[in-house]
Amino acid sequence: MRIKFAILATAAALGLAACGDTVGEQAVFGGAAGGVGSAVLGGNAVAGAAVGAGANVLYCEANPSKC
Repeated sequence: MRIKFAILATAAALGLAACGDTVGEQAVFGGAAGGVGSAVLGGNAVAGAAVGAGANVLYCEANPSKC
């Protein structure tokens, strides 16, 4: 269940990877996607938000032309 949760939370965060011009905005959008995704799946919303924020920021830093 934890692996499924992590994969889905990461996918949700990457779905919003095009959002946010600054690191703060990217963290907020990714955190929102991760938190909502984990809440829908019955997981820990705070952990999902942390994973989503980190994943979105890392993605945008690695691929600036896509954000």
